[in-house]
Amino acid sequence: MQELHDAPLAPLTTFRLGGPADRLITATTDAEVIAAVREADDSGTPLLLIGGGSNLVIGDKGFAGTALVVATEGFSLDGTRLELAAGEVWTDAVARAVEAGLAGIECLAGIPGSAGATPIQNVGAYGQEVASTVTEVVAYDRVDRRTVTLPNAECAFSYRHSRFKADPGRYVVLRVRFELEDAGGLSAPVRYAETARTLGVEVGDRVPLADARETVLKLRAGKGMVLDPEDHDTWSAGSFFTNPILTDEEFTAFHARVRERLGDDVVPPAYSTGDGHTKTSAAWLIDKAGFTKGYGTGPARISTKHTLALTNRGGATTEDLLTLAREVVAGVRDAFGITLVNEPVTVGVSL
Repeated sequence: MQELHDAPLAPLTTFRLGGPADRLITATTDAEVIAAVREADDSGTPLLLIGGGSNLVIGDKGFAGTALVVATEGFSLDGTRLELAAGEVWTDAVARAVEAGLAGIECLAGIPGSAGATPIQNVGAYGQEVASTVTEVVAYDRVDRRTVTLPNAECAFSYRHSRFKADPGRYVVLRVRFELEDAGGLSAPVRYAETARTLGVEVGDRVPLADARETVLKLRAGKGMVLDPEDHDTWSAGSFFTNPILTDEEFTAFHARVRERLGDDVVPPAYSTGDGHTKTSAAWLIDKAGFTKGYGTGPARISTKHTLALTNRGGATTEDLLTLAREVVAGVRDAFGITLVNEPVTVGVSL
């Protein structure tokens, strides 16, 4: 294991923000990960896990404890079964699965971060989410102090949520196993309208796997959602807020606020979740509340490509970012009565 002291954390995050850690360890095997976690737990040292750093907002004061970078490697295919080590770069793993002719995660191309983070957040985009293909998650249980294998049914997956996110101090993901599909070189059925339109097909159709992946990458790049060190629109955590899910009563009240503010002919986005709730669009809310693309005058601003991404234009601090995020949350709440919830994990700070 590599060990550093008073180590900068900002370069390890896609925001490029945050102060140093007292101690920084990089682990390259499961055994090293477990040993580092046990050492921290035994000594009562606060522990911060870092994968790809694409979902972290670290405070300017840094982290008073041990930061553990999970840099394990492992990509294994057995027929349609895929196993990934937690430290594998997710978007590279998607590319390799597509090259192998296997469907199920091709529309998750371009999402930054590590494979181990995907079940925690139940990563999803363009009509797919990992919950539909994950079969098992191998994790170290910090409470029982042993390695466990949790089947899909025990992961409590829901929209951008899981058992691991609900109890963040308990599990350290080591490996993720997936069941993909051999559809003769074709994708899973296209579920997202924008993807289908761009591909020139109907929702539910299948297309060549490579076409689906490339289309998603182009759509994401157009929104600043594919990492590019030269493009400050990608100095972000991607979508900063989750899409609100409302009860029928909440949606009725929201719709009334929309009519009052924008007129009777404006219909807000509404997607049934199938359980008596309705999901609406955080990006739409932000835009209609007056926070348009490029909003802001300081070093932290809304992306020029997508209203859902808050960005570091270079030279920003975490406090700059949080000031902008709080302004957006307050503005949307005042306009529509909905309180947005941040998607990235905050460390040493909060909205």
